[in-house]
This record gives sequence, structure tokens and C-alpha cells, in this order.
Amino acid sequence: MSIKSKIESLLFISAKPMSVKALAGFVKKNDEEVKKACEDLVKEYQEAKKGIQIIKNASKFQMVSSADNAKLIQEFLQDETSGELSRPSLETLTIIAYRGPISKLDLDRIRGVNCSLILRNLLLRGLVEVKVDKQKDESYYNVTMDFVRFLGISDVSELPDFEKLSQDDSIDRMLEDENVNKKEEKQEKNTEEKKDIKIKKVDLQEDLEAEEKNEEYDEDNEEYDDD
Repeated sequence: MSIKSKIESLLFISAKPMSVKALAGFVKKNDEEVKKACEDLVKEYQEAKKGIQIIKNASKFQMVSSADNAKLIQEFLQDETSGELSRPSLETLTIIAYRGPISKLDLDRIRGVNCSLILRNLLLRGLVEVKVDKQKDESYYNVTMDFVRFLGISDVSELPDFEKLSQDDSIDRMLEDENVNKKEEKQEKNTEEKKDIKIKKVDLQEDLEAEEKNEEYDEDNEEYDDD
């Protein structure tokens, strides 16, 4: 799969602009190569005049709808934000209400799917808000005051069984177990890599020793021939 194909997929699934550095980390290429591929994609999409475009802002890139279709998109979004919430949207909103502020990563883990599109819809409806932790480079979601007012309550703590569900440690254990598993997988991978390096060093040392013995053998044979 080409680097451009990988970048397209990442930009398509991402709910926010992605930096060259972030893209490079995912596609396992250097920054310059990724930057060039992104800039090439920007030109290709512009020349093709498609309904989807890739735009650049500073060192970040994002896949967006074409400005030529702005009116159509506006009509669609108006219809989308005025209709009833889907079951997945209600599930996501419930998790945010009881567990917020919660990161998108944890939301995806709890629901088992990518929640980008659902979160976008909830943001457009004004039901959730997002704040970015710059140190962790992670987005955290919480319900808005509009959501609270819509339910006719003064605080999310008034939600049914809020104290019990908001502190349910089964979810925390699940997320913690997943983090532990990922950490163990990373440690195992590092251990295997170290073993490979050690084996290569041993092989190299054996090759060097064998080469030295061959040289000594050749020297002995030369001395024997001279005699």
C-alpha cells in the first residue's frame, strides 16, 4: 500500500487536522517524505475537482468537503442535527454524561468502534463540548449546559444512578486491563527486538572469530610452505 493511500485513510478517519509529525508516526516514514506526499495529495484533489478536498493549515492537513458544495452540506447538516439521535449516538452521549470528561480513546475502547462521526454529530447539536489537553495531545469530551437544561436538571449528578454508574470500577478495570495488555505487548516486542540484536551480535562475533582463525590458519600454512 502506497504512502499516499495510507495518508488518505488516516485523514478520512480523523476528526481533526493531523500534523506531518503525527502522520509520519503512523505510516513509519520520515517527515519530509510525508510532507511531500501530503502536498501532492492537495494538488491532486484540487486538479480532480472532487467533492472531497485536502487542505493545509500551517503544518497540518485535513480532509474536508469541497467549498463548492457548501450550500448542499449546510442543508444536510441542518437536517442531520434536527432529527432524532440514533441509538449509537445515544449510547455515546450516555457514556459521556456519566463518565465525562472522557477521552476519545477511552470512548472508542468502551464502545468498541471509532466514535469520530458520532462525536461530530453531537458537537454540531451542541450536546457535547471538547477540550484539548495540549500536554497529552488528547481530546476530552463532556456534556454541555444545553444538554443538562434539555433534560430539565441543574447538574449531571441528578441523572439516574449517577453516583453508582459514574464510579463503576468495572469500566476502569477494563480500560486498565487494556492498558496493561498493551504495555505487556510493547515490553514483549522490545524484549524480542533485544534478543534479535543480541543474536545478531553473537553471530557477528562468531563470524569475526572464524575469520580470525582462518587468517591464522592461512598464516601458519604460509610459514609451513616457506619451510
